[in-house]
Amino acid sequence: MRAITYSQYGTPDTLTLTDVPDPKVGPGEVLIRVRSASVNPVDWKVMAGYLDGLMQADFPAIPGWDVAGVVEAVGLDTPEYEVGDEVIAYARKDWVQHGTFAELVAAPVRTVARKPAALDWDQAAGLPLAGLTAFQLLTRLGTKAGDTVLVHAAAGGVGLLAVQIAKSMGARVIGTASERNHDYLRELGAEPVTYGDGLAERVRALAPEGVDVVVDFVGGVLETTKAVLKDGGRHGSIVDGEVAGAGGIAAWVRPDSADLQALAALADAGKLTVPVARSFPLEEAAAAFALSQSGHVRGKIAIEVSR
Repeated sequence: MRAITYSQYGTPDTLTLTDVPDPKVGPGEVLIRVRSASVNPVDWKVMAGYLDGLMQADFPAIPGWDVAGVVEAVGLDTPEYEVGDEVIAYARKDWVQHGTFAELVAAPVRTVARKPAALDWDQAAGLPLAGLTAFQLLTRLGTKAGDTVLVHAAAGGVGLLAVQIAKSMGARVIGTASERNHDYLRELGAEPVTYGDGLAERVRALAPEGVDVVVDFVGGVLETTKAVLKDGGRHGSIVDGEVAGAGGIAAWVRPDSADLQALAALADAGKLTVPVARSFPLEEAAAAFALSQSGHVRGKIAIEVSR
């Protein structure tokens, strides 16, 4: 099969389109014919070696953890899916090697859910990692109807989904973003505020009594979070480990079939969409990584593998 690989840690220039053996399908796994994958910042961070202290990497490695595609085969004792099922997955394994930037990927069923019919292939591929990140953090913080939620980096790949998920939970949402993204956040139902100096005062102007929940998807905002949080409020971050020492949650997303299926249901109910900033063919994965590294993307970056 065709796949994007890298043989050592490095920059996007190390990515190569090559032919590799088809993956084996173990018990409790499905083999997915990949239609689309998506790029997340963690993909190029893994490739650069930033997670070497956390995860074993075996080279050559195929990047990517997000996937949308069709079940090609099922492993032993895998009654959950049949050949031909359309699925999505946050197909992260316990080591780095067999990713989703390939024509085929084997994924444990604990990472897989049925594809929402409301999303096209690129949108569906952009849902798993970012959607689970937002959903799991908001859920762990006990977000509920009537809460006021502050989303740091609300126009980013995770933040845009967090806004919609929090709204689906019945929360009021305030989101930080540059002014060029304010109208879009309003369309999603958020009240936008500009990040930077004076952010705490701008949030307090909208929520004088403070906010109930803060979710941080950018880092470097702990002091602002503490300044706007109500007594007894809850907060968490996916990038700032210091929140754990300040009464918050330092979160790391987990593959979870039930959570992913809940997100698919939100999409099919019209409560969640996945904005796709740009799509690239498989052979242009390096350009997709470079765009992600630029940090100036509103929405997801898709890798189209097959149609």
